[in-house]
Amino acid sequence: MNIAIIGAGFTGLSAAHKLIKLGHKVTVFERDSFPGGLALGFKEKEWKWSLEKHYHHWFTSDRHILRLANELDYDVIIKRPKTSVYVDSVLYQLDSPGSVLAFPKLSFSQRVRMAMVLAFLKFNPVWKPFEKIKATQFLLFFMGEKAYKMLWEPLFTSKFGDYSRDISLTWFWSRIRNRTPSLAYPKGGFLDFSNFLTKKIVENKGEVFFETEVINLSTRKNTVILQVKDKSSSVKTVDFDCAIVTLPSFLFQKICPTLPQGYKNKLNRLKGIGATNLVLRLKKPFLTDGTYWLNVCDNNSPVMAVVEHTNFMNKTFYNNENIVYLGNYLPATHPKFNMEASDLLKLYDPFLKKINPDYRRNLIKYHLFKAPFAQSIVSLNYSKLIPPFETPLKNIYLANIQQVYPWDRGTNYAVELGEKVADIVINASKP
Repeated sequence: MNIAIIGAGFTGLSAAHKLIKLGHKVTVFERDSFPGGLALGFKEKEWKWSLEKHYHHWFTSDRHILRLANELDYDVIIKRPKTSVYVDSVLYQLDSPGSVLAFPKLSFSQRVRMAMVLAFLKFNPVWKPFEKIKATQFLLFFMGEKAYKMLWEPLFTSKFGDYSRDISLTWFWSRIRNRTPSLAYPKGGFLDFSNFLTKKIVENKGEVFFETEVINLSTRKNTVILQVKDKSSSVKTVDFDCAIVTLPSFLFQKICPTLPQGYKNKLNRLKGIGATNLVLRLKKPFLTDGTYWLNVCDNNSPVMAVVEHTNFMNKTFYNNENIVYLGNYLPATHPKFNMEASDLLKLYDPFLKKINPDYRRNLIKYHLFKAPFAQSIVSLNYSKLIPPFETPLKNIYLANIQQVYPWDRGTNYAVELGEKVADIVINASKP
């Protein structure tokens, strides 16, 4: 078959990789200049490694992407970084059963209670009953009001905003279930890894076109017709046997206007929010206790998470700079989402100085990155809302992060999704 794939994120690349291995002709179209999707990276001229625009890592339980890296003989670094919480202006390590039981802001009985709830979720393999339960209600009832109000309510509110009380317990279960203390990271960064995978696709006679946007997608009998615009703005029409779309659902609707309205209505029931990351480049560490990931448990904080990448990966790969992400999840319509980098830093500055009063004098440069769709709103009974890979238009398939379930989105599940949709396409082509 002659197959088009729209989007060179990890879903599109993994689908292409599998289909090419099975002898199909594959062409990937990507409107950006590089592969990677939400794991897209950039590289300063002084750096040896690339850096993701939005923080990324793998858990050692992420078997799909680790298997792919192993298949490609790509080096992966595994380390155990430190995760902490920010409570009442103090950082506390909170990344193991021992640290939970030692957490001084709760009584011993409250710590044991929280540890038991987390252990129940960690070791329970059954998720289906959880999708009928709201996560915030469950945590409040079983962990108790103090633990919930101190730790979990601020995190849910800062991540999901107005949707925080709509999130199903399945989402929280998935975050606990597959979390591992050790983390993995591809040598050179995610951009190098996605470039390497792209190179393998091309070596196996696949085609990948960057700075090439699909502006229209339609069908005629058994043929899929794409209108594509390249970087010179010239438009051409190309035909394929089938197409796999890995774009967010709202972009799929934009390029495919002939989708039935009923199907569009179903897609629009699935909600999502965007993300912003202000990346600081510093001469000295920001989190001086060595914390990699800091969850900010403060309802008044303008920042959801502080992630010091160079407390995970060695700063020598980044010209000895200390790299810090200041992350937030926000709807694309939120005023903060549309602020400039300098204005965001002014907004964040009083909070940042509480953690490190001297960070400003160590600031080299900063960058702001935005993604209009970065996190699905996993509401109650989400399994009933997920659209199938097959769309109402013959030979057009949809595979995006809103179909990742019960697990939370990430490059590991993007690889799994790509391989699943490849199997569906292959099976559909059999007589």
